[in-house]
Amino acid sequence: MPAIETRDLRKTYVSHKKSPGIAGAIKGLFTRETVEVEAVKGVNLRIEQGELVGFLGPNGAGKTTTLKMLSGILYPTSGQATVLGHTPNDRNPEMLRQIALVMGNKQQLWWDLPAWDSFVVLRELYEVDAAHFKRRVDHLIEALQLGDKVNTQVRKLSLGERMKCELVAALLHAPRVVFLDEPTLGLDVVSQKRIREFLRELRTEDGCTMLLTSHYMQDVQELCDRVVVIDHGTVVFEGTLDVMSAQFSDARRIRLTFSQPVLEADISRYGRLVEHTEETALVEVPRSEAAAATGALLQHLPVTDLSVEPVDIEEVIRNLFERK
Repeated sequence: MPAIETRDLRKTYVSHKKSPGIAGAIKGLFTRETVEVEAVKGVNLRIEQGELVGFLGPNGAGKTTTLKMLSGILYPTSGQATVLGHTPNDRNPEMLRQIALVMGNKQQLWWDLPAWDSFVVLRELYEVDAAHFKRRVDHLIEALQLGDKVNTQVRKLSLGERMKCELVAALLHAPRVVFLDEPTLGLDVVSQKRIREFLRELRTEDGCTMLLTSHYMQDVQELCDRVVVIDHGTVVFEGTLDVMSAQFSDARRIRLTFSQPVLEADISRYGRLVEHTEETALVEVPRSEAAAATGALLQHLPVTDLSVEPVDIEEVIRNLFERK
């Protein structure tokens, strides 16, 4: 049985449209025009036990709405969803004790209390055995290097420290399924890297299933087995990053360093010039022509260093959306 499965999952929001001005306000007292917005349009997912899947898409694509339906916060308009064999919107306590939702732009810790006090309250809510709680929290605090921070008021912590405390709070009951919505949002590169390392270690130790949304492609590249890309509420791609790169970018980039200045015109004859300085260049060529272009560049230009790279994954995703 998969850890997470959805079939034709949909969510439609209904709002009321108000006409501008005083006349519109008066009119709205008697008649109101309703507007329906389909945030999620028939999403089908199947995530096996222990998988770590990236859930990607632009702002407003429906990622967070889907995660909220899977965690039971929102009711779907139609379709089916199961998490660990349970229907999320039933809010079955047995399911809730086995899942966690971490949102980078929201917090579950009490602002004016030390993080430790929130951990103790959550331990009671999740009915975690005292001995297990002590071992688990000590391990998480050590892994995230929070030993001197958990007794400090949450409002006095840095953003990175608060995010780490949020992870401890979400994971202290050892959930089997973890939903991560932008867990590195706004963090510096050092904090992002530490959280990625922690999530990788946690998955190895616990064997938990993770569904991750992030606009930082480094998170996805380092952590995810495969990705699901959603746009305007619809799944537009599902597979590995390598497959996505091959499918939506038929190009390679050749990065060059020269022993002496080379003119743009002398380089651009071999492919599309992406970047150029006097002694470096980045040239894009079709994948099928990469070997021939590399040979020609080495033969005709004063090349001292050369590397062939795939197109950046962020650009691949942009290509995907444009083709959609």
